[in-house]
Amino acid sequence: MQDILRQALKLALLSALVAGSALASPQSQDPPSQEPAKTPPPAQQQTQQQTGSQPVQQKDAVTPKNSKEDVEAIGNRNVGKGVNLYSLEREISLGKSLAQEVERSSKLIDDPVVTEYVNRVGQNLVRNSDARVPFTIKVIDSDEINAFALPGGFFYVNSGLILHAMEESELAGVMAHEISHVTARHGTKNATKGELMQLATIPLILLGPGGWAGYGIYQGLNLAIPVTYLKFSRDAEREADFLGLQYMYKAGYDPNSYVTFFERIQADEKRRPGSIPKVFSTHPPTPERIENTQKEIARILPARQEYIVTTSEFDSVKSRLRNIMFTRKVGDNAPGKPTLRTKTEQSKKQPTGNDPNSTDDDRPTLKRRPDSQP
Repeated sequence: MQDILRQALKLALLSALVAGSALASPQSQDPPSQEPAKTPPPAQQQTQQQTGSQPVQQKDAVTPKNSKEDVEAIGNRNVGKGVNLYSLEREISLGKSLAQEVERSSKLIDDPVVTEYVNRVGQNLVRNSDARVPFTIKVIDSDEINAFALPGGFFYVNSGLILHAMEESELAGVMAHEISHVTARHGTKNATKGELMQLATIPLILLGPGGWAGYGIYQGLNLAIPVTYLKFSRDAEREADFLGLQYMYKAGYDPNSYVTFFERIQADEKRRPGSIPKVFSTHPPTPERIENTQKEIARILPARQEYIVTTSEFDSVKSRLRNIMFTRKVGDNAPGKPTLRTKTEQSKKQPTGNDPNSTDDDRPTLKRRPDSQP
């Protein structure tokens, strides 16, 4: 019986790989140091018109229905409530072990200028969120447009996402969305569902037809459950959109930039089907999702005289990162650099000994001696 319970709990760790964030103390960071380009809402129309939509008209004052809609209550509300078998300490421990696996299999950007900037932008968002754990934010050397957060505050941003963003506020919007998955504790809630589902099957295994023979069926279920919980539900994504808008707004960013990024992703997908970035692969920015985001901006976020749209530091870091990526690719494709080939590739390229057109003089050949002929 103990072995079965141990097997059930082991599976829950696999299902937790859905979430994300990381471990530098939020209080120790300062907001972006360079003077941001603060643009009043009317002047934002040029940026928004590039993707075909106008900035959402916001009210001067809004009346929140509850604390979850009140941006002034951020940090003093219990956002991550719900059924969860993980304490915050256990969640951090789980995230730390998963982060070690990520870093063993990924190459990180170690340029201090890039990493310090991304960490500072992220920590500014964390300070203006409902986070109850410290965050560690790192940059992965990858062309994929992606970012993901692990339970307990271990957060990874791909270099491809930074390069794809047109403005700092777009980058901040995606980062705020991923931070929201951690503040709402979506990862460990998914893991809890997995554990409860596993435990619920134990009586069926022991008492059902075949008795202990049912254990084989139980083990087979382990292959399907992680797939189910490796992706956030539609409701979890909707909540992350809702909270992410509030966090970027509270940090001073233009919430319309989140819509702008959505619309550009959508336009790219129309031009090149199959180009949806990995960060949006499970729940792409559909017209309905964009419309819901615009409604939330108008409903819960009061208008401001000016927002942070972008900064000169963002442009500088983006240019620096592009040069780093270019230098890396040139080095990877340098002539004479050792390459690894699979056995199949080698067999395709190497001529066989029976090939009369073979030009490989180093391969041994068999010939009949003249004196052996009859």
